[in-house]
Amino acid sequence: MQPTLVAVAHGSRDPRALPAVEALLERVRELRPRLRVRLGHVELNRPLLDHTLERATGEAVLVPLLLGRGTHVKRDLPAAAARAGHLRTRVAAPLGPHPLLVEALYERLVEAGWAAGSAVVLAAAGSRDPESAADVRATAALLSERLGGVPVVAAYASAAAPTVPEAVRALAARGCHRPAVASYFTAPGRFASASAAAAPGAAAAPLGDHPALARLVLQRYDEALAARQEEGYGGRSGALELATA
Repeated sequence: MQPTLVAVAHGSRDPRALPAVEALLERVRELRPRLRVRLGHVELNRPLLDHTLERATGEAVLVPLLLGRGTHVKRDLPAAAARAGHLRTRVAAPLGPHPLLVEALYERLVEAGWAAGSAVVLAAAGSRDPESAADVRATAALLSERLGGVPVVAAYASAAAPTVPEAVRALAARGCHRPAVASYFTAPGRFASASAAAAPGAAAAPLGDHPALARLVLQRYDEALAARQEEGYGGRSGALELATA
């Protein structure tokens, strides 16, 4: 039996968030029907991650539905895995940065009516962790390349600078008066909505159940299993290993 894939979402009070995540996991199940796929949330939505892990058996790979490194990936997920002492667990790398994310961002921009050649603000949640900001900037650089070299400025809804409105103003000062906003969020929520509201041009939808995102979830799961095989596996209940991008 393959280890269970436990997809870990952040959670949101926005009622659209949970259906969006569930739709993404349905795509994952369609791609790999025999794989057990479960959902757990860091906060705000049920099921919470601890409850999902309590009900799991055998082995599990925690795949963060998070787009970069930060406190949840570095601290909260390993802590939750360690509390599940009856499981053999491994925490996969976060989803970003990755070319599949860039493809999803590109297609969401096109769906929103992005005008070719227009500048873009890549709106992310934000974190005080400098590695998280580095991951967003790396994605912005990849997206700029995918869009043919147009300016793409990384911006944040909280905890980091520049904010989305600040990035919009900075682009206007460079002559880019109607930049689009690319939504670097897995699902709808307060931060995604606020970022979209600041867009003077097209405002893309969150990544949601984009097929590229579903493929990436499985890729992170497979990478974690491959790393386990390469490093050797202790076979002890409660053993925790961390995968890196």
